Amino acid sequence: MRGPQLDQLPDEFPVFPLGGALLLPGGHLPLNIFEPRYLAMVEDALGEGRYFGMVQPDKRLGHGENGPGLYRIGCLGRLTSFDETNDGRFLITLTGVIRFTIVEEIEMRRGYRRVRAGLAGFAADLRVPGEGALPFPRPQLEDALRRYFTSAGMDVNWNGLETMPDATLVTSLSMACPFTNEEKQALLEAKDLTERARALLALLEIGARDGDFDDDFEPKAS
Repeated sequence: MRGPQLDQLPDEFPVFPLGGALLLPGGHLPLNIFEPRYLAMVEDALGEGRYFGMVQPDKRLGHGENGPGLYRIGCLGRLTSFDETNDGRFLITLTGVIRFTIVEEIEMRRGYRRVRAGLAGFAADLRVPGEGALPFPRPQLEDALRRYFTSAGMDVNWNGLETMPDATLVTSLSMACPFTNEEKQALLEAKDLTERARALLALLEIGARDGDFDDDFEPKAS
């Protein structure tokens, strides 16, 4: 299925600031929405193209008028799955489309934050990545992954991982592994899939060796 063109995407949209939640182009992020302002955000997004951005709070920045300071780079996603529970929550899946740079925050709406963003610098995110894009043999990544998951005490569906295309594997692992917020941001800001794969391999190697994992890696949706 053909994706959107750059000129079809909004340059003003809501953002969901959530530490530990990494959305990458082509990735799928499940979210449990229950806080009133974000319920309102999802309702509005459903009527306006289904787009909103994910961005992490930046611990180096203080709180401003609208909330915590944010990293300048996030990822615009499109709501591709939606379910409303009996207790009023939304269970959604956000699919990553393209990264963006925050140009400025604009007026809040119904309690949620909105930005004006630049997308053109990330136009390559809209292209379907080719296979064989890993800058090293795939078994090298799989070996590091096995050692990392063993060190972390995590159970993994190896059959599922082994059948994933290279690009999907790098995206899925970058989003799912218990990296720190800063490490997740570095993966997001990687220039391209090749650079992200190198960064991912380095993080897996460090984690497997040092056993240094983020205990709060599960993002808490609001």
